[in-house]
Amino acid sequence: MGNNTHDQYRTALDRAHAHAQQWLDTVAERPVRPELDADGVLARLDRALPEQGTDAAAVVDELAEAAEPGLMAIGSPRFYGFVMGGTYPAALAADWLVSAWDQNTGSRQPTPATAAVEEVAGDWLVDLLGLRAGSGVGFATGATMANLSCLVVARDAVIRAHGADPAAGLQQAPPVRFLAGDAVHTSVVLAGRLSGLGVPITVGADDQGRIDVAGLERALDAGEGPAVVALQAGDVHSGCFDDFAAAVEVARRAGAWVHVDGAFGLWAAASPRLEHLVRGLADADSWATDAHKTLNVPYDCGVAIVRDEAAMTASLGAHAAYLPAVASIADPYDHVPELSRRARGVPVWAALRSLGRRGVVDLVDGLADAAAALAAGFAEIPGLEVLNDVVFTQVCLATADDATTAALGEWLRAEGTAWASSSTWQGRTVVRFAVSNHGTDAEAVRRTVDAVRRGALALGIGAPAG
Repeated sequence: MGNNTHDQYRTALDRAHAHAQQWLDTVAERPVRPELDADGVLARLDRALPEQGTDAAAVVDELAEAAEPGLMAIGSPRFYGFVMGGTYPAALAADWLVSAWDQNTGSRQPTPATAAVEEVAGDWLVDLLGLRAGSGVGFATGATMANLSCLVVARDAVIRAHGADPAAGLQQAPPVRFLAGDAVHTSVVLAGRLSGLGVPITVGADDQGRIDVAGLERALDAGEGPAVVALQAGDVHSGCFDDFAAAVEVARRAGAWVHVDGAFGLWAAASPRLEHLVRGLADADSWATDAHKTLNVPYDCGVAIVRDEAAMTASLGAHAAYLPAVASIADPYDHVPELSRRARGVPVWAALRSLGRRGVVDLVDGLADAAAALAAGFAEIPGLEVLNDVVFTQVCLATADDATTAALGEWLRAEGTAWASSSTWQGRTVVRFAVSNHGTDAEAVRRTVDAVRRGALALGIGAPAG
């Protein structure tokens, strides 16, 4: 590598650092909304592929200047959309090193450093969440792929338990029943389709989205053969948790595999104060989560955890003459359906090393406290109603009619102090606040409540008729 290339790395990275630092210095106070939509950003980019190359530092400057007006301030402590967390400093810095090191973290042999760091991160996660020591841990792109990884293992395990060979294909196996509550998340539905399990049979749910355990029992009793049950830790609207102890017991009697979709809610298991929400969760067979959500590491970092690591490697492991392997020791590519990937677990290690157990507990409890404070503040604004039982980090807000609720959501997103998603829940339009950023403190809550109050006033919500 010549001096010129070294210089290009240095100058390009210096420019990237300057742009990144400027973004981080302003993200907490800038309007949360993007200033431009996708078409506006496209208008700032040269759409024709150039014939000649451009200096690396100039490319970085061009990218930053074109893109910044179209960036959502997801790292803002007042961003509440789509259950997206922020990023801790240690995790972000570690992610920069992951890109610079450029290690293909598939195998322990050619990339021992990042594989080892990921193994430690996986052990820490299992311990922190109170799951079975020795469980297999894989780092996928996000919660959808983590769910997919677990459901592929579940599918194969229940087929194998009924005397068939999953490697022969689903056509040669007995049909697998796939069951979930009515509030099952779309990522689980997609993972079910991709894994060949199909769209889940829904068995009912209560008004907060918790699975109907009696309905699950009836559905399992009505059929026979292999079965997979998907439970939920953290409903995307209410934040509620299924009754794991009761549901797992019912599933066990039917010989079903139990998977838990805990994209953001699995982290409640780290908090002694919130352990009542997850009682019985550790008795499941597999769990999926996303470290970008509650743990606040950079994209992308889903986590698939399977109690029986041998079952995980049997379903997801790759084998070829050119792939190095050590008998009896699983490689990273044995835990997710990817041979080539970045070292996603390294930022997880950095976040956990930076926080420690106590810091993770404080993070999780702090997010729940902020959600409760938002709900309390909203409840004092005339004409507004919090629809869900605020048990974790989700708050669903509504007005007396759907059109006005929709208008309130649009007003908030346009005003820019805070950003919350609009959705439909229990037949009503809602503005959904998902508290996921470690920086959402009492001041961020105060400013958010004030913005909602100003929006309600601007729209005449709660004003006397006439």
